Amino acid sequence: MSTAIQFEDITKEYEGKTIIENLNLSIGQGEFVTIIGSSGCGKTTTLKMVNGLITPEKGTITIHGEDIKIKDMTTFRRTIGYAIQGSVLFPHMNVEENIAYVPNLLNKKEKEKTKEAVSKWMKIVGLEGDMKERYPYELSGGQQQRVGIARALAASPDILLMDEPFGAVDEITREQLQKEIKRIHEQTKITILFVTHDISEALKLGTKVLVMDHGKIEQYAAPQEILSNPATDFVQKLVDKERRICHLPEEKLKDCEYSEAAVCDVR
Repeated sequence: MSTAIQFEDITKEYEGKTIIENLNLSIGQGEFVTIIGSSGCGKTTTLKMVNGLITPEKGTITIHGEDIKIKDMTTFRRTIGYAIQGSVLFPHMNVEENIAYVPNLLNKKEKEKTKEAVSKWMKIVGLEGDMKERYPYELSGGQQQRVGIARALAASPDILLMDEPFGAVDEITREQLQKEIKRIHEQTKITILFVTHDISEALKLGTKVLVMDHGKIEQYAAPQEILSNPATDFVQKLVDKERRICHLPEEKLKDCEYSEAAVCDVR
């Protein structure tokens, strides 16, 4: 597997306080990495450094082997999908215009291709075609979030950054959106970094889970490994509830596969 994103010796400070300390991390192409940890641990800061919204004091971040410092940031950010909590749609634009925003910036002449892309992504995220003319105020919270995800994907980026994107919707809608993003990942093989405060969501969605505390990596591993072999006391406390859901003796946890129903099945 080739490397999509590489953090090398990254340090980030705010007002003299170290938020990220000597972060070294390699993320493979096509991974779905969920990022979880204590409040203020550096989850969102790590995410925003990938597209240059936050600049580290020290270290290097490379995307597909290229240092992002040498890139034109405005153009570069348009090549990376970005979806956040609440979707933050443009209120004066309808659904079609919102989704087409970045493709139109990248290539104003390809209007027909952009229309096709809008239709494709609306279908993929579960939006009916007749919703194109609706405005954000006419949509439910879940529909707005789906439009936000479609907009983030409309330019066909190979990296998608998501910052607690489902945090503002009800539980039923959240579960539906979780299934949609898993399906989208399986279909597109896009590299996803997904910040969450919910350990169940992190384990359910991620092919890899990044656990952080006080700006440092506590563990970076597959969900099954996180559950069966917590690397530190911090990770142990974080997953204790999920481990108990398995209702399995300690020696069988290594065979536990975390499922969408938040239960474990011994294969």
